[in-house]
Order: sequence, then structure tokens, then C-alpha cells
Amino acid sequence: MFNLIRKSTEWGGKTLVLESGKIARQANGAVVVTYGGTTVLSTVVAGKAKEPVDFLPLTVQFVAKSYAVGKIPGGFLKREGKPSDRETLISRLIDRSIRPLFPSGFYDEVSIVCNLLSYDTVTPPEVTALIGATAALAISGVPFNGMVVGARVGYLLSEGKYLLNASADEMLSSSLDLFLSGNKDSVLMVESEASELSESQMLGAISFGHQNCQEVIKLIEEFREESGVLPFGFIPHDITSLVDDIASSYTESFSIAYSNIVKKERVLELEKLRDQVLSDMLAKYEQPNGNLQCQYSSQDIISALKNFERSLVRSKIVETSSRIDGRAFNGIRDIEIEIDVLPKTHGSALFTRGNTQALVVTALGTPQDEQIVDDLDGDRRENFLLHYNFPPYAVGESAALRAPGRREIGHGKLAWKAIRYVLPEKSDFPYTIRVVSEITESDGSSSMATVCGASLALMDTGVPIKAPVAGIAMGLIKEGEKFIILSDILGDEDHLGDMDFKVAGTSSGITALQMDMKISGISIEVIEKSLLQAKDGRMHILDKMNLVIQESRECIKNHAPRIESIFINKDKIRNVIGSGGKNIREICEKTGARVEIMQDGTVMIYAINNDAVEYAKNMIMDIVSEPEIGKVFDGTVIEIVKFGAFVSFLGGKRGLIHISEIKNEHINAVGSVISVNDKVKVLVIGIDREYVQLSMRRVDQETGEPIDGELYNIRKTNSDSDDSFLSSGSVSNRHGSEK
Repeated sequence: MFNLIRKSTEWGGKTLVLESGKIARQANGAVVVTYGGTTVLSTVVAGKAKEPVDFLPLTVQFVAKSYAVGKIPGGFLKREGKPSDRETLISRLIDRSIRPLFPSGFYDEVSIVCNLLSYDTVTPPEVTALIGATAALAISGVPFNGMVVGARVGYLLSEGKYLLNASADEMLSSSLDLFLSGNKDSVLMVESEASELSESQMLGAISFGHQNCQEVIKLIEEFREESGVLPFGFIPHDITSLVDDIASSYTESFSIAYSNIVKKERVLELEKLRDQVLSDMLAKYEQPNGNLQCQYSSQDIISALKNFERSLVRSKIVETSSRIDGRAFNGIRDIEIEIDVLPKTHGSALFTRGNTQALVVTALGTPQDEQIVDDLDGDRRENFLLHYNFPPYAVGESAALRAPGRREIGHGKLAWKAIRYVLPEKSDFPYTIRVVSEITESDGSSSMATVCGASLALMDTGVPIKAPVAGIAMGLIKEGEKFIILSDILGDEDHLGDMDFKVAGTSSGITALQMDMKISGISIEVIEKSLLQAKDGRMHILDKMNLVIQESRECIKNHAPRIESIFINKDKIRNVIGSGGKNIREICEKTGARVEIMQDGTVMIYAINNDAVEYAKNMIMDIVSEPEIGKVFDGTVIEIVKFGAFVSFLGGKRGLIHISEIKNEHINAVGSVISVNDKVKVLVIGIDREYVQLSMRRVDQETGEPIDGELYNIRKTNSDSDDSFLSSGSVSNRHGSEK
């Protein structure tokens, strides 16, 4: 019944198994991949595009089901909802790895679904899913130029050792988390975050990962050969003569348009020219009866125009050593920086590089504002959030605002990786930090503008980051064996070039790296030169940033929330909470602060200003503190007796002010001086088993400062008290009699 195909090998200390012919047999290609204890079903289905298009309508979806780790989804429906950010990011990894390998001119719909069936929380699911997608494509018959395999690479800095497909626990001690994909000859895609590693260390990781992919590439080739499936016939439509026709008539016009360094004007000129070319070519090739002389459709003309523009710009760069805006290959656009641009935010920065601009804003919150992430590896809390927004107006388009898409999620995550390493430890800075990047203009490299703006905004906020971070996007023009690396690419250079290579880091090293290819990969040599040229650009940008702000402000803005942590004895936690939460409610109501008490005795106090924090802290310390002779405390009179007054202080402790310690003069009745509920400042002058002996007369009731020197107190006669005593005496019995 089943025509099973099975191949296996040992890879990275685990068994890798490819199996087909049993599950999902209606798909063009379906492969079940098991790597360690992780299993992914990858399927490929291809079909003709529903309408003529001039691009590859490829969709890739990675789906992680809760049952893969033996869980039932939360929520009312108990069913998986929209894709999580992690699913979206893994889908992007697969898409970016395989898209360059489809033949030019292939515009059929291709749908790839990678379903995570079982997950051991050890083996990286993205590695397993990409292997499955490649293997399924290999036996689907869909035209696909080569095998691509992914690997996750870590790096133990102390040992100088690279790790292959390490578990999440092993990666905790790693200074690098890098995912790369490659085919037999070259690297196709890189996504990574690092702890200020050098260019040579990053290059070593890429080389290590690429070498280790070769064994699995060979396995997939054997798997395809055993399947016996050959790619179905695909002959791209020859539009060479159409490209030549366009070039003969429009080269000069397009050259002039592309030389305009103002993006808005350049875009308008190019749009007019494209409309003109489409109109002219359709009129030229269309017969009076509506038939076409040559089989050139509007899609053919659009494709030919794209090929013409690509060739025009690339040849100009190669032949004249001049870029679209006239810069040198390693030139950086003009940079303008402002900080503290929004008056009531906790921090803000406006970073402008050429026609790319990011308005980046920070907001500080409490640990209660942390994001709870429901992940297959277990629930976790994130205290650093970075959100990237790319509205249509940033590129002069008229469109409705939509929820963040894959691109926005991916760009935000890259910037998050670039910044995360330089953030302070939570114990040193207990705030939840949210950074929002609003891209207000875009002409390439907006994600790297976000990195620069985020670093500036965090320093403006007063977040004590380790060092400023800058980012730069590099491009590539490759013609045969010759290649040119471009620094700080424009949007058109990205669109018409062969590579998008983004590097972010501090002056000490790289914190994030991302590479995407539009050709079938590049060599390690090209990557090395790109890294070195990117370092020069990064240092230039950091110098510009340092002219505005070099380190974080010493303190956060006045209108930012205040957080302070104190430690109390665990035995005192119940005292602070009080019966039924009475004490902690009273603290919050009186101060306006929010108080959280941890099981280890850590107390977190949150408020909108320092006064409220100090007030709450003092109330808590009053509750947990023990009376100490010579210390002054605030108290409230709770009872008047013949010989003095009882006072509540230190969160409910009871003390006695003897009548002789109320004023530095003779009084006949306690009630003539103080009353119940009066607020007083008292000095501890003695402690016994029953209560604490207190003094008012030895404390300045206005300032709360102890009065220096021995105060004279005449021996009282006809007093309501049982005894009198000198100020130098100490209370030792119930009635405070002189000793």
C-alpha cells in the first residue's frame, strides 16, 4: 500500500531520518523528517498561478501544534490561533533560504507547509523544518536549483569552540546564536545574534556551519535519486529581444531618472517612464484585431522592463564605479541625529540617514508589564520589547494601515537581537523596556536605522546600556567572478542587487548579523570582505552618534515611573502583608505606589515619582524594623493614660511616652498637651519586655531631629504622674520611675 523511501544518517550527535511515501500522499512532495526527538512533516504543493503574475507566488508556513509537546492550547477555544512570532520567524527563515533557488521566470504557485508533529525541546525545529522543505521540494517535481540545508551554530568563547545544533540549555552558555543555510558551494542565508564577537569569530561560525551542512545535502541527493522523481519541464519565456527593444529606446531616459538622488523625485520619474514603456510596447506589438504579433503579454513587458532596469543600474555601477547617488562603494549617506524630540515620552530619538528615517521612542514599565510568551519551550516573560512599524507613507504609498506583517516582525526581531546584549541585567535595572520604531521615511536599511535610533533613545531614557549600537546594510553586485560590495545601500540597490547583508554592533564587536541572497549563494571570501567593509561603516556611524550622546543619562526622566527594590527578612513578609492584606493595601492607598513581594524577601516598589516610592519604602521599613535606642520614628497617639500616652509606631508596634518625656516643662495632665490620633515624632530611650519607652521632648517635633545635650526637667510636684525623672535617666519599670 505504501511505497516507502527512507534514508538516515548521524549528524551532530543525533540521528537524522528522512521518510516519504506514507503520509500526505496527495501533495506533490511530502517528507517526514525526524531529527533527534523532533519530527516535522513538510509538504509541497504546486499549481498554476490563478492570474498572470511577474513574481514567484511562494508561500511558506511553519506550524507548531501544542500536541507536539503534550499540551492543550490555552484560552476559551482550546485551539491554535494565529501564528506566533516564533512560527512567523521560522517561516521566514525557510522562505529566505529556498526562494533564490527557483529558476528565473518560474511563476507557478508553490505552497510549503512544515508541521511540527513532535518536539523534544532540544533539537532546533527550524533546522528540521528546512531539511524537510528541501527534501519535499526535491521529490515534488517542482523546478528547484539545488539542495539547501540549515544549521544552528553556537560558540563557547572561553573554549573557542563552535557548537552544532545545540540544545536551548547548551545555548545559554553560548556567546552566539546563529542559523545559516547553504547549498553545496555557497552560503544562502544567515540570521544571528552575538555577544560582541569579532568579524573573524563570526566568519568562523559561518564556515563551520556551512561545512557541516554538506553531509545532509548528500543525504537529500541520495533520497531524491531513490525517489526517481524528475523536475517537470519548465522552459522560461524568452524575452531577450523585448529587453533589447526597451534598451534601445529608453536607456538614456532611465539613466537620467536613476541619477536623481532624491528618492521621491526618482520614484515619480521612474513610474512615469514605466507607464510609458508599457503603453508603447503594448501598442507596438498589438495588432488592430487585438492579437499580439509576438507572444508578449503585459506581464512579459513588465518582466523585460525589470530585467532592463536591473542590467542598466548594475552595469553603471560596474563600468563607471559610480552608484545611483554618486557615492563611493564604501560611502555612507549623510546622517542627522536628534534626541529628546518628544516632550512627554520617557526617551526618543530621530535618526535620519539619507532618505531613510526612524523615529524611535521608549517607554518604561514595571515587571507587571512584561510580556508573557506562550512558547513550546515553556512559558517565559520578556522584559525587553522592540516593535517596528512600517506605514505606507514611509515610501509615499496610499494604503490602509494593517496589523504587523512578517516583514515588520522580522525586522523588529533583528533590531531586538542587536540591542539585547547591551541592556543591563534585570537586577540592576528592573524596568520593563519597550522600544517602538516608527519608520517615517524609507530608502533602504530601515531596520538598521531602527538599531541606531533604539540605541540613542535608550541612552536618552537613562537606560544604562553597556555601549552604543549601530547598524549598516551592505549590498553586492556580482558579475561573473567580479564582485563589488556596497555600503549603506539604497532601496533600489537592494532591489536590483544580489545581497542584503546587515551587520549591527558596538565598537567592540558584532551583536547581530543577517544575510539574504537573491542569487544562488556567495562564497566565504565575499562574506569576509563584506564583514570588514561593514565594520568601517559601523565605526563611522558610531562616531556620528557619539557626537550627540556617548553614554546613557545618569537618571531617567522625571515623568518616567520609579522602581526601587529592597530586601526584607522572609519572616517579616506576613507582617508587611498584614491580616487579609490590610497592611499592604494601606501602604498602596496612602502612597499611590504599587508593591510586589517575592518569596525570597525581595520587595519591589513602583510609583510615578520618587516621593511616593520613598513614602512606601519608609512604611515598609517601619513594619519590618525593630526599635533601636537612639532612633527617631513617626508615631500616632492611640491612648491617653494618667501617667503618659501610648503610641503606635513602626507599623503597629506599641510604645509609651511617660508624662515626664512629653514636654521639657511641668504638665499637670497629658490630655492638655496631646490627644488621641495626634502625629508625633518619638525617640526610643528604652526597651523592655512589655513596651518601648519613648520620648517626645528630646526630638524637634518640626524637623524630627534629636535635640543634642541633656535637657533640664524640674522634678514635678502635684503631677498626675506616679514619678518624675531627669532627662538623663532611663525608664526601667512599668511606670517609668527614676533609677
